Amino acid sequence: MKKIKVVVGAVIVGVVLAGCISYGFNLQGKTPFKKHITSSTSTPYVLTGDNGQVLALQNAFVQIAKMVKPAVVQITTEKTVTYRYWDPFQDFEEFFNFPFDGFFSTPRRREQRPKTYERKQQGLGSGFIVDEDGYILTNNHVIQGVDKILVKLQDDTRTYDAKVVGTDPKTDLALIKIQAKHPLPYARLGDSDKIEPGEWVMAIGNPMGLTATVTVGIVSAKGRSGFGITQYEDFIQTDAAINPGNSGGPLININGEVIGINTFIVSPAVAEGLGFAIPINMAKQVFSQLKEKGRVVRGYIGVYLQPMSEELATSFGMKEVRGALVSRVLPGGPAEKAGIQEGDIILKFDGMDVKDDQDLRMKVAGTPVGKKVAVVVWRNKKEVSLTLVTDEMPSDERMAEMEEKQMWRGMMVTSITPEIKEQLGLKDSDGVVVISVEPGSPAEEAGITQGVVIKEINGMKIKGLSEYKKVVKDIPKDKSVRLLIMKAEQSMFIILKGEK
Repeated sequence: MKKIKVVVGAVIVGVVLAGCISYGFNLQGKTPFKKHITSSTSTPYVLTGDNGQVLALQNAFVQIAKMVKPAVVQITTEKTVTYRYWDPFQDFEEFFNFPFDGFFSTPRRREQRPKTYERKQQGLGSGFIVDEDGYILTNNHVIQGVDKILVKLQDDTRTYDAKVVGTDPKTDLALIKIQAKHPLPYARLGDSDKIEPGEWVMAIGNPMGLTATVTVGIVSAKGRSGFGITQYEDFIQTDAAINPGNSGGPLININGEVIGINTFIVSPAVAEGLGFAIPINMAKQVFSQLKEKGRVVRGYIGVYLQPMSEELATSFGMKEVRGALVSRVLPGGPAEKAGIQEGDIILKFDGMDVKDDQDLRMKVAGTPVGKKVAVVVWRNKKEVSLTLVTDEMPSDERMAEMEEKQMWRGMMVTSITPEIKEQLGLKDSDGVVVISVEPGSPAEEAGITQGVVIKEINGMKIKGLSEYKKVVKDIPKDKSVRLLIMKAEQSMFIILKGEK
């Protein structure tokens, strides 16, 4: 009789992982699986073992899906898009409309204009109800710029019109609401700070319009950032299958609690099983503010940050890579008032260690406006303690205005700190150093690049940032000026043209 070998290792791994969660099964002293030999005429199978551990785990997933699915909604959006096109036969059409124009009158020249037509564009996404009154959390990119939002509940033939309560593009979250005549089922929210890689998770959504699709995987990692998807990134990584249409749907733990909001994936052409979700703790803060105010208020200290590197840490006299490097301090902001300088490395904020620049951004954003905060910075190879009071983060429009005021003829400058002096090999700290140049600007046309030091403007010596600001303030916008700069350890005069 031919023996058939059945491999059950993968199943054992699943049960062992489940043993670490609330449905834990005691496997000590027991062999959970038995290998069964069957005849060639029978179908090979594997029993679920003593006490039915695998069936219990499977039933747990089934119950979680049944519990959460009623709170998951399908979001359909409509947007009217206007298309423009040129008709190559327009001249022929006009000729046949006016066939005798050329014989009986002066030929009329008609300017050829593009034709337009409108078309409704539909989009699909997911969301989940967060309270019985009909508030729904989803991704901002699901409902951004649309004309109409339609919501369909599970096991309900009706479609509800939804209104936007508030959006937060900085986290890619949005809150919408529907009016129902009865209390709605809603999802329980968990604690994303307590999750660990390796825990079971379930994703529920509407990928490709396939309603109430359930997929299962694990938490692959947490604290992922650097994708440039949003301004504040702290994503949960999962290998639970996420596809177009899953956006805005819940990522659920083994207790049936939402611990994340599925947001994006890495293209399958690049890699498989790389899905990312916004932590629910971040979403809770956004939800409460959007519900109360229709917008999100965040803390602000008025600095530009850049990540640390091993080379930078060494140049600043640090033994390890940590903290966030201040590349620029905005005038009049909380940081300037507190005495924070360009070149400072923020090591602690409000009593908490700062791992990197992204970590500091998250900490500042979550700090209440008007709070007095203790800050520790690394300056001149020693720690310096300061105190600042947080302000409210300006709107994007206001930030753009502030940026424009700081930019002069397409370049942004900062004062020369001891560290910058050492990095550039300068003999003194007189002047200002260029930290960014806008493409196509007068500064770029003049050959100014990052790292150039400006020593004089129209014969007036620039000792530091304050002198620089006073001088450029009085120069007419369209007037060309003469600069004395240091570039590649050489002094040279250049002409910086005015702005048109």
